[in-house]
Amino acid sequence: MPIAVLNPGTGEHLGEVPDLDAREVAAVVEAAQEGQRAMAALPAHRRAELLLTIADLIEAEKDDLAELLAAENGKPIPQTRGEVEAAIRIFRGYAGEATRLFGRQIPLDAVPGLEKHLAVTTREPLGVVAALVPFNYPVELYAHKAAAALAAGNAVIVQPPAKCPLALIRVADLIATVGLPEHAHQLVTGGVAVSQSLATLPGIAAISLTGSTAAGRAIATLAAGTLKKVFLELGGNDALIVCDDADPEEAAKAVVLGRLARGNGQICCAVKRVYAQDGVHDAFLASLLAQTAKLVVGDQLQESTDVGPLITEDAAERVSAAVDRLIVDGANLAAGGSRRGAFVDPVVLTDVPAESPAFAEEIFGPVAPVARFTDPMDAVRLANQSPYGLHAAVFTRDISRAFTLARHLDVGGVVINGSTALRAENLPFGGTKDTGGYREGLHETVLDFTRQKSIIVMEAFG
Repeated sequence: MPIAVLNPGTGEHLGEVPDLDAREVAAVVEAAQEGQRAMAALPAHRRAELLLTIADLIEAEKDDLAELLAAENGKPIPQTRGEVEAAIRIFRGYAGEATRLFGRQIPLDAVPGLEKHLAVTTREPLGVVAALVPFNYPVELYAHKAAAALAAGNAVIVQPPAKCPLALIRVADLIATVGLPEHAHQLVTGGVAVSQSLATLPGIAAISLTGSTAAGRAIATLAAGTLKKVFLELGGNDALIVCDDADPEEAAKAVVLGRLARGNGQICCAVKRVYAQDGVHDAFLASLLAQTAKLVVGDQLQESTDVGPLITEDAAERVSAAVDRLIVDGANLAAGGSRRGAFVDPVVLTDVPAESPAFAEEIFGPVAPVARFTDPMDAVRLANQSPYGLHAAVFTRDISRAFTLARHLDVGGVVINGSTALRAENLPFGGTKDTGGYREGLHETVLDFTRQKSIIVMEAFG
């Protein structure tokens, strides 16, 4: 039965896509082997040219793609424009990386008896890559996976998110016109069964997933049967620590822009916990509430909208339930909380008990829970108690304190005096613990999608 794609705010039917079964997925994987051989035979300059052409085609349709993405995803259209622009940059960035897959010369005279021999390494394509793309930033995260796979000389099979696949289907239509080898870039639509098939089939060399920690564990378990490489960028529960010497307005702005009004709060690296030191707590909270009150909730296709609908009404219900659990545990509702279908008015919670189990969970929506602390190292300890370790942020004017706290935070990245909702394509992005341990980025992913081969020339030096 086809999967219907709806506007999450209005319920408008936008289209439908097939829900492929295991047999159909297996046929795609088999065809990808041919695409893999053809991609591996392409010289680096040709792969770079193809990626640049893809970027140009996306750029030519960026406004239409942004509107389609906003309609099916729920993010406000200014944000979906930014996402499409990021994808264009990413394709162009990986075009450059395609020409920089360097090997090494390894001095064998470091080992007694091997002084006359020469060793070099080369990088070869890894094999067919399966890219499992999430709903929150599908076009941008697709670009990181698919462009990296193609840059490295691999075929790629993309599973777009079932709730909002239409923008990626349009991108695939564009890519079909650029002259890639047949079966080098394919899409498979559907739900969990499609993901499971990709994880288990032996024709897949690597699987790259951005999604929940539960999904990552399930995929990694299935992939272990064929020893395929697994690259996971999973959940987050990012902490923002506001020290007494911080600018309370700037810290509040980071929470509003990095949590309540970015991606409707549905971002793995959004600010999901706020710890404010006693001396700045009240001023910070007053600014946070004042800025939150100005946010416009509504139609994601309107330029003035700050917060659109969550991806589904069920997702909004889960956010409301998480807020209710925090209130039961002792938090106070200071702002927002009303729900209308898939829309949730941005929430600010105060006096959140740090020991609340709900505070340790990842809430995927526009919710900002605020707790107090006295000693900055206590805030670090509380932040590190989370099972996740993606990003954290520290607001302080003391550079020594900033670096000291950053060093002690068990996360993949620390932002000083800014929001954790920061991702630049040329930075390694990922985290520790239940966030998956992987780092995705222009300079990392293309190498991960290759394998090294050692070539030893005996008696090379006579």
